[in-house]
Amino acid sequence: MAAGPRPEALAFRQLRDLAATQAALIERLRLRLATQEENFVHKEHFEAVVKKLEKEEEEHAQTKMLLAKEAEKLQFALGEIDILSKQLEREKQAFEQALSSVKSKAQRESSQKDKLRSKCYEIESHIMKQEGLLTEKENEIKELQQCITKQKQTLRTQVSDFQIQKQQESYIAQVLGRKEKGSKRPG
Repeated sequence: MAAGPRPEALAFRQLRDLAATQAALIERLRLRLATQEENFVHKEHFEAVVKKLEKEEEEHAQTKMLLAKEAEKLQFALGEIDILSKQLEREKQAFEQALSSVKSKAQRESSQKDKLRSKCYEIESHIMKQEGLLTEKENEIKELQQCITKQKQTLRTQVSDFQIQKQQESYIAQVLGRKEKGSKRPG
């Protein structure tokens, strides 16, 4: 017999190689499937995106139409602007002359206004000082009125005490006078 590989061993090696190849293929397919699952989009989501895209395309078309109309208006407006720019330049020169005159007048009036404002502040300050002095004087008057009221009360009390004392002295003098008359009689 020839010394070649045995058919069973050859078949076994071929099966083993086939199994290894299939295992590698299965692993690649598994990795590809995992990648596809990560990149997978649900049908509902896809349809929603398609509808949104269609709506945006429709809006884009409407916007293009509006843009064309507005571009036409713009061209007309640019012509008008050119005419108005020339007119505006003439009016600008006249305005600058008038503005210069108004500015100098405004500066004079502003200076006068500042002087008046300063004077008003001085007057307000003086009024506030006078009001403060007036308040102080009113407080002094109130204190003096209270003092007078107290003094009147003190004087009333003193007058009352004095009258009582006079009455007592008069009474004592009467009583003593009677006693003296009474002691002089029997003698």
